[in-house]
Amino acid sequence: MFGKKKRRIEQLLIVEDEPLVAFDTEHFLRESGFEIVGTVDKVADALRHIQHAVEIDLVLLDVNLADGSGIDVAKAAHARGIQILFVTGNCPGDARALAAGCLAKPYPQRDLLGAIEAIEAVVDGKKPPKRLPGSFSLFAQAA
Repeated sequence: MFGKKKRRIEQLLIVEDEPLVAFDTEHFLRESGFEIVGTVDKVADALRHIQHAVEIDLVLLDVNLADGSGIDVAKAAHARGIQILFVTGNCPGDARALAAGCLAKPYPQRDLLGAIEAIEAVVDGKKPPKRLPGSFSLFAQAA
């Protein structure tokens, strides 16, 4: 009765090629109660996770990766029905067709949590919070 609220978004894949950002994000999200199914820095590794992971609810995805574009990862995740949150310095033009939202770097960690909660609300068929993080764009039609 007074237990934790069941989340729709629990399993996250982090695709980030900046090691410190990846480490901080993974640590923060684990402490916030999420399960991290993987933290990778290459397109090929992200695609492998997407193809073989039992369950991924959301991919946190940088666009500019050392071995290619996060857009390729987004297309693969989108094709499997996995939600995508672009976390990048420059949100790609075709993001709306692929992702649930875009969070601009740099951002405070509370904004990352707010972005995930807004995506979760839309996925649940609810209205998103009235106040969204300032560096976050929610693409309700894609979620």
